[in-house]
Amino acid sequence: MKKTTVILITLILINVYPIIVKTEVIAYNDLPSYFSWRNVSGTDYTTPIKNQAPAPTCEAYALVASLETKMQYKLGKIYNPDLSEAHLYFYAGGTIRAGYVNLIDAANYLIEHGVPDEGCFPDPHRPYDFPFESLPGWENRTVRVKEWGWVEHEPEAIKRALIEYGPLIICAYLWRDFYYYHGGIYHHKWGRIIGGHVMALVGYDDEQRCWIIKNSWGTEWGEDGWLRIAYDSLAIAEWYGEGTGVMYLGDVYGNLEPDVPKVQIEQPEIYHTYVFGKEFPTIFRKMPFIQEGAPRIIGNLTVKVKAENTDKVEFYLDGELKHVDEEEPYEWVLRSKPGAHTIEVFAYKKESVSKDVVDIFIFL
Repeated sequence: MKKTTVILITLILINVYPIIVKTEVIAYNDLPSYFSWRNVSGTDYTTPIKNQAPAPTCEAYALVASLETKMQYKLGKIYNPDLSEAHLYFYAGGTIRAGYVNLIDAANYLIEHGVPDEGCFPDPHRPYDFPFESLPGWENRTVRVKEWGWVEHEPEAIKRALIEYGPLIICAYLWRDFYYYHGGIYHHKWGRIIGGHVMALVGYDDEQRCWIIKNSWGTEWGEDGWLRIAYDSLAIAEWYGEGTGVMYLGDVYGNLEPDVPKVQIEQPEIYHTYVFGKEFPTIFRKMPFIQEGAPRIIGNLTVKVKAENTDKVEFYLDGELKHVDEEEPYEWVLRSKPGAHTIEVFAYKKESVSKDVVDIFIFL
């Protein structure tokens, strides 16, 4: 093939398939010094930071973080898909008692069954196992992957896979000082290794010599939930036998944007305390007989719900219907006796339904 023909074809491909061309170029030339799925030609394809606490569900959260980014990139638009980590965790065999779901089992579940949107099985943030079941029809609301695989535990291979496949799932050992990271580039300085954690690797920066990682510990940790960790401080854990500790997911397909209601309980929020309607971060999180993440409530509280693509919202307390709201703002004044309770909300759009749930503790 003539040189002029190669140049012409390359120029055409750059305009039509920019990421593919980048992948092809790095196969023959040096890798770019910076890449992040938070900034692909000016577009952030990642989704908002989530909080897995207080359950040990990091594997599901990391897998979903990768999937949601890949979904937005495949459709070429930002619509913040929200998949059900709780469904993936429990349906793939995870238990709170064991403290994890096998990452290989979860990845295989994505191939065989897929994962539905959050409205089918919202995360109740419970630090214990419980009977579970996604809403009927969840099978028609799933996203699947065609394959998954391990990436060689070597920086250049990781960078190439990151650009080619999307965010990677990494298994890592954690030192004690990791919990106290509040920003900047993390370098391990003190403390022993205290366990393992799974996160989503979304980018790298050679100039600052760091990886860019999406964590699942909420926005109060790190850099609004994000982490920049020095190349020499990322201790990748190879605890899956033949696995390298770095996983990629193949092409995503299925119902990437289901036409169903979206619903979220905005108030009360986990790890918050409400005193006659005023909101405060919960300070004493571990108290006897009170679920760690459950909002604590003193006095009456207005339950506030954000709902989209919705005709009506139903409010339930401990399984009993308390209120129906057919127009925004979707609200209900909570009044109940002291103790532990569960609030559920169901949003309806014709034949479709989605739900959200939060456990609470009322003092008076």
